[in-house]
Amino acid sequence: MPTATAAQRRRRAKEAYDAFLAECPTRQLLDTLSDKWMGLVLASLGEGPKRHSELARRIAGVSQKMLTQTLRTLERDGLVSRTVTPTVPVRVDYELTPLGRDLAPVMVAIKTWAEAHMDEVRAARTAYDEGQPA
Repeated sequence: MPTATAAQRRRRAKEAYDAFLAECPTRQLLDTLSDKWMGLVLASLGEGPKRHSELARRIAGVSQKMLTQTLRTLERDGLVSRTVTPTVPVRVDYELTPLGRDLAPVMVAIKTWAEAHMDEVRAARTAYDEGQPA
């Protein structure tokens, strides 16, 4: 069996979506998913379909512009669908696609973990900032 060159190994790994490689397209997706607004929008939509205003109320601190950009990115990535109902005023609902529903439990788990362990993280940060081992 011939030995593969480093370039061949990188190409094969890229084809298999190895996020540890710089050229791998999954890195862009990981960047997107690691955004705080993405996680909160996905977790909120995991509770069921919502209108833009409902999401804005549910996710404190998100600007209208940032929420709109986040929803567009999630829609582009196939994680969220947007349904326009022609009423007066126009009604727009957002909900998770099957792909988004597959990802939502992961995002909810991260949010839940952060909420459950924030006191420990804060204590570790304080100890680190004071020069003490955690």
